[in-house]
Amino acid sequence: MQNLTPTEAHKFLQDNPEAVFIDVRSEMEYMFIGHPADCIWIPWVDGPDWDLNPNFIAQVKMAASLNRPVVLICRSGRRSADAGLALEKAGLQDVYNVTHGFEGDLDEKHHRNSCNGWRFDGLPWVQT
Repeated sequence: MQNLTPTEAHKFLQDNPEAVFIDVRSEMEYMFIGHPADCIWIPWVDGPDWDLNPNFIAQVKMAASLNRPVVLICRSGRRSADAGLALEKAGLQDVYNVTHGFEGDLDEKHHRNSCNGWRFDGLPWVQT
């Protein structure tokens, strides 16, 4: 798995229109915090019990097939990295993780969106 900064991921997605961009956060995060424009939502873990999505790998394979690049994003880059490792174990070979994720790392006041991340970098996003 390769790691890309949000800006690198955005450029990669523009340069590779066949790539599949997947937000792996929970439904609540996806809906209420917002999400990158033109991504699809396939949760890695989700409520109400915060269990791993037992259909995650199958859903990603349906969305991407085995030969399209897959770019994963979460809040900070940790869940998407775990999801990417699981996809590689399942046979996908062209997997990318967006470091710093959608909201970025915590700052000294424990706030996100203030030092890095997709939104901090001013990349396209929507809130539904």
